[in-house]
Amino acid sequence: MKTQELLQNISELTRDIETNYPELYKYLDETPMTIPNMEHPNIDDAVLEDYLTSLQVLIKKFKAGQIE
Repeated sequence: MKTQELLQNISELTRDIETNYPELYKYLDETPMTIPNMEHPNIDDAVLEDYLTSLQVLIKKFKAGQIE
């Protein structure tokens, strides 16, 4: 996926979490990508894909009852 497409997918999924799974919204603040531990982190497509996948897994686990 291209960077712009990844960012769009992340934004859409984040809005979906905000709207349909508000109880998961607290986990977004804990996601390492949102809290970089470096002054100038390198955010490339691989990092964005990992973050998108982590959001998808979060929803999947919630639907399976693995997260309350």
